[in-house]
Amino acid sequence: MIKAILLDIDGTLTNDKKEITPRTKEALMKAQKAGIRLAIVSARTENGLKRFGRQLSFESNHGIYIACNGGLIKDAQNGEVYYEKSMPAELASKILEHLKKFDVIPMITKGEYMYTGDVFKGMIHTNMNEDSKMINIIEYESRSNEYMLCEKKDMAAFADFPMQKILVAGEPIYLREHAEEMSAPFQERTSCGFTAPVYYEFNAKGVQKAKAVETAFTSLGISSGEMMAFGDQKNDISMLTYAKYGIAMGNAIQEAKDAAYDVTLSNNEDGIAAAIEKYIPELR
Repeated sequence: MIKAILLDIDGTLTNDKKEITPRTKEALMKAQKAGIRLAIVSARTENGLKRFGRQLSFESNHGIYIACNGGLIKDAQNGEVYYEKSMPAELASKILEHLKKFDVIPMITKGEYMYTGDVFKGMIHTNMNEDSKMINIIEYESRSNEYMLCEKKDMAAFADFPMQKILVAGEPIYLREHAEEMSAPFQERTSCGFTAPVYYEFNAKGVQKAKAVETAFTSLGISSGEMMAFGDQKNDISMLTYAKYGIAMGNAIQEAKDAAYDVTLSNNEDGIAAAIEKYIPELR
């Protein structure tokens, strides 16, 4: 019996317009009404999870936010923090100093603000195809995660506080070619990796979606055998393999599909709803 459903956001819960479709929302609301706990499990910060939680009535159903790839676990209804792990300020500062050597866009958050070096230098291609569209990644990140923007000339000097993640954006081909060099000095002290072709992220050591899911739900008496998880990217793989019913989206990368229990329709075809109806027939 499925007692928990775990949801990545981008490319999974939302379609390409970054919207939760009516059919997917209806399926998830039915699941909550039937007593199934929902968790949004994302690389985004807590700020970036809240608007989707509001759409799914997390505040009245004890929905769980698992933010920053597992760096923060929080009950959306009562605000209880189950787990929190951040990088110390000195480590974050060293990472940001090292990133000055690369043609990338580091972004960090504190309170209601997202900080970066130059708010007018954010145009990048969305994928590795030559004809891919360009977007202002800084504008996208700040608006979609509901942050105000602030420039800091020296991000490394500014980073005098612990942080759950450092987001690095860049041209997909450039990031792929330089990821190892960017992360090499910090492999022993961080968990890092791609969360999308345009994103490379640094988290505290040991932070991982599967570990966070286990931490959150063990205390609730829900085992991995009672979970369904949805994802599409490399950082979702640990969660897809941890949950008994790890479902990759039709638009997922091949690595995620290979690791999954099953593959559903794409995020633009209500893949979540289709899988819920398949594996929880009483919710059809």
